[in-house]
Amino acid sequence: MAMKVNTNLKLAFIHFIIFCSAGFGQGNSKFRVVLDAGHGGKDYGAIYHGFIEKNIALNVALKVGRILDDAAGVQVIYTRKTDVFIELTERPNIANRAHADVFVSIHCNGEPKKAAYGTETFVIGPTKNASNLEVAKNENNVIILEKDYKVKYGGFDPKAPETIIGIGIQQEANISHSIDLASKVQDGFTDVLKRKSRGVKQAPFWVLHKTAMPSILIELGFISYEQEGAYLNSDEGQDEVAKSIAKSILAYKKEFFVPGSDDYTEPVASAATPVVKPADTKPAVAAKPAGPKVTTAAPAAAATDKNIAFKVQIAASGKKLDLVPSNFKGLTNISNDTTTAVIKYFYGDTPDYTQAKELLEQARAKGYTSAFVVAFKGGKKISVQEALK
Repeated sequence: MAMKVNTNLKLAFIHFIIFCSAGFGQGNSKFRVVLDAGHGGKDYGAIYHGFIEKNIALNVALKVGRILDDAAGVQVIYTRKTDVFIELTERPNIANRAHADVFVSIHCNGEPKKAAYGTETFVIGPTKNASNLEVAKNENNVIILEKDYKVKYGGFDPKAPETIIGIGIQQEANISHSIDLASKVQDGFTDVLKRKSRGVKQAPFWVLHKTAMPSILIELGFISYEQEGAYLNSDEGQDEVAKSIAKSILAYKKEFFVPGSDDYTEPVASAATPVVKPADTKPAVAAKPAGPKVTTAAPAAAATDKNIAFKVQIAASGKKLDLVPSNFKGLTNISNDTTTAVIKYFYGDTPDYTQAKELLEQARAKGYTSAFVVAFKGGKKISVQEALK
């Protein structure tokens, strides 16, 4: 069985490289967002205290989509808009066929002790963390509801860690952008909604591993924790988290996207009130559990007249590497950001954007084909467009 799984993973990786080479999301006239409401139909997801994950996920996804529909230059694609069962393998296929710019999968957490609470956002990757792995196993477990899943998923067992530990490699080319999007989502939950943040994490989710664009999986909170479940099951709670997610997606668009290029045209967002009704069970809205503020500080910028520095983000990894040329294909002047679970690595440091573009070409020539220029002001990350004003 192990040999069969490895063979399928290799084939999937080859297909992924082909997808990336085709330039998914490049040249789109609009910023394409795929919203994936987790579970659906016969797959209920987590159920606690009468709160049903599939209903909450769908309500929030539709509300996010309604807000994004009113933003300039955004096209929304859904994996489902009603209570239907969509196979796990089909969800990333929808995003790939749409040549999407980002894929956002929305879920709710649950755990038997009913004590944990807070939000967390995942990107693809292997993990040795037991709790992260358990979340992935729970979300991957929907596979067993599908017909002929043992054949379709090449022997993949969603309950066996050894069969899911390696699937993260196929998203390596988009991991940096995925982390940026995930960080914006978590910062929005924490800074604006004052929700407890459990951070940006890596785990091997099947729904993320086949996507050919930056992809994240949001766990809105624990419906097993009754207070948090009541909040997520309410109109008010769903409106708040939807607006926060939509704002984070638009902030990501602002930083990274322009039709047909790597730049950006300013969106004009207007707050729309979604008309989706919440799940039937509607307990009173509970106060949101408070949590510590989490920030994703960037390395200090070089001292210039404008206090602005440009760097080239070349990689992101859960492993801390020594900042020596041998670890970065011979590149020197490497810095990192270790403030999150996934460490970002940067090449160069210059106040000159033209020179930064030259550094970008050097990095790509070394094999960092998904590298991109980032900007900092006073040590805080800002958009390149803002830095150039």
